[in-house]
Amino acid sequence: MSQTLRIATRKSALALWQAEHVAALLRQAHPGLVVELVPMSTRGDEILDRSLATVGGKGLFLKELEVAMLEHRADLAVHSLKDVPAVLEPGFTLSAILPRADAADAFVSNVAEKLSDLPNGARVGTSSLRRQSQLRAVRPDLQLLDLRGNVNSRVAKLDDGHYDAIILACAGLERLGMAGRIRSRLSFPEWLPAPGQAAIAIEIREDDMHVHNLTSALDDEETRIAVTAERAMNEQLGGNCSVPVAAWCVVAERGLTLHGLVGDVQSGRILRATADSATDDPVALGQEVARMLREAGADELLAPHAGHQA
Repeated sequence: MSQTLRIATRKSALALWQAEHVAALLRQAHPGLVVELVPMSTRGDEILDRSLATVGGKGLFLKELEVAMLEHRADLAVHSLKDVPAVLEPGFTLSAILPRADAADAFVSNVAEKLSDLPNGARVGTSSLRRQSQLRAVRPDLQLLDLRGNVNSRVAKLDDGHYDAIILACAGLERLGMAGRIRSRLSFPEWLPAPGQAAIAIEIREDDMHVHNLTSALDDEETRIAVTAERAMNEQLGGNCSVPVAAWCVVAERGLTLHGLVGDVQSGRILRATADSATDDPVALGQEVARMLREAGADELLAPHAGHQA
């Protein structure tokens, strides 16, 4: 069997960092293994003039990489897990989920230290409906503006004066050596991240046991348990990445605690639910929190986004 692995990856600086990180870990786990990157552009990278919610969701970042695996131009793909739809395309599986980094969102600004310091009516950039709904809940006065592109281009737009602040993932900034741009962290319990945020996932063809055996060595059990609960909740609430849904699962000795949130971008209305479970059934825990959110009225808030499946 071939001892060369080809990693399909997007071309952004963050995606390349993540793919190189996985390549280095694979070489370390399997001495003598040759790992190559296959950078490619995806529709999600190319469509920058519209929000993801209107053009099909974050699944647009996966399609070309999956085609490359089907055509045997690549053996695996590396993703930010928060960009991976709750239900994968048939024939694919996540063979490894790496240890999670800082899952908080970052408040990045040149005019304020934290969100509450922004002046009335300040312009805040983010295209994430999850972030927009939580911003609307705490600061209904803000102007919420779309912000697309890679991390570097988003920060450049802030520095050019198009926004007073932008919201990014702490993990992405830290991985790119830009942790100094984080003015403050938006984190649990007041603020919840996207399901799977800050975790890196390896996607492979489901029937490729050779690649599965090589890549599964990188799987982190605690992270997988946590994100499985978060993604199960997301799946029950529609299963796409273009809805205002947030989740955060805490793994402790006594078991799991999952915190779920559904928001409304227009009104700032926020629904929350929390449940506990043993660590051996994270899917059931995710489904239970989704049920609780539905009982609280989540379907009404999610209905406007039902057509934007990722």
